[in-house]
Amino acid sequence: MEEAGDPGGLLKVIHLLALSGVWGMQMWVTFASGFLLFRALPRHTFGQVQSKLFPYYFHISVGCAFLNLCVVAPLRAWEQLTFWETSKLCLLLLSLFLAATNALWLEPRTTAAMRVMHAVEKERGLGGEVAGSLQGPDLYRQLRDKDPKYKAVRQNFFRYHGMSSLCNLGCLVSNGLCLVGLALGLRSI
Repeated sequence: MEEAGDPGGLLKVIHLLALSGVWGMQMWVTFASGFLLFRALPRHTFGQVQSKLFPYYFHISVGCAFLNLCVVAPLRAWEQLTFWETSKLCLLLLSLFLAATNALWLEPRTTAAMRVMHAVEKERGLGGEVAGSLQGPDLYRQLRDKDPKYKAVRQNFFRYHGMSSLCNLGCLVSNGLCLVGLALGLRSI
């Protein structure tokens, strides 16, 4: 028999699957696929692949964070929450906020800046090489030094990309801490 405030077995499974699934996806996208693709694909192809994958990635993150909040938030009266339950709700809310910021605000701006940057690079015959494959002078640095428009667009891209990366890491840490809390609460393995 379930205690008051104890979710049913199905809700526990949904919560664990959504939390571990999104965390695994975040680990893969953050630490594996991006680095592998960056070193294997031409620069502009890599950018196009990322611009197609990231909207889905961020929206799935939003959906999982929302689902987790919907499962966890109504379990107890707010004044009866333990420190861990309050922390978990705050972490899940932070994850939802950061994922939504990425999905709705940062990703579209990053992609738009990338497209403008790629157009300028393409005009100069750049973008078809794999990162790190260029020998000799850094043509991108030369372009940045000579073309103020390119320099501004590049700075804009990296500003949005940096903020997006920080939001992504915040989601990863928030979900990871929630998983640690769940693991520490297990009675047996």
